[in-house]
This record gives sequence, C-alpha cells and structure tokens, in this order.
Amino acid sequence: MTSRLVHDRNVWLCTLRPDGSPHVTPVWFVHTDGTWWIGSEGRSVKIRNVTADPRVSLALEDGDAPVVAEGLARVHRSDFPQPVVTAFAAKYDWDVRAGQDRVLLEVPVRRWLLAGPAQ
Repeated sequence: MTSRLVHDRNVWLCTLRPDGSPHVTPVWFVHTDGTWWIGSEGRSVKIRNVTADPRVSLALEDGDAPVVAEGLARVHRSDFPQPVVTAFAAKYDWDVRAGQDRVLLEVPVRRWLLAGPAQ
C-alpha cells in the first residue's frame, strides 16, 4: 500500500453536498505521515462541500487492490507546508500554489476501510 500512496497519480475524493448526496471527483494528491493532501481551486464544489461538512472518503483507482480511507478535511487557504509544496512539485511537476484562490485540503486518515486485494 505504501508504494501506491507514493506512486499512484490519482485518488477519488468523495465529499457530501448540502443535501447529503455524494460528490465524487478524481484529484491529484500527495500522502505523508498518514495524511492526504489535495490541491484545489478555492471556489470548487469539493471545497464548498468540505467547508460545510468535512467528512470525506478517498479511494485509489485500482479496484483489484483497493485502498480506501475516511477522514475529516481541513482547508488551508494560505501558509501551505513547504514539504507538501515540494512533494507536489516532485510528483507532478506542478506548483500547487500557482493560480488564483488556490487551497490545500489536509485529510488525516481517521480510518482505513480497505487496503489490500479485492474481496
């Protein structure tokens, strides 16, 4: 699992709309010390959703070896941690701070739901 958290390029992020229905989207991520980090535009649906309800689920794309986690998202609107900025640059050749109204989602893993072969 650890290798996938380093090398996989996308994770599916599931947030909750105000009516309780799910909103699922693939996003770029880095994972460090039990925490998922996701860059986003600050006015996106996912950011509006987690601002209202921080509960999220995350799932790596490979259904044969699922990795699924839950956590509570926190939005960073400034002071992005330099190690996270550096990790995004190394993984995607992307400055996660670039652009207007950029934010970072911090999602510490509260619970791993799946981490291994499909059942």
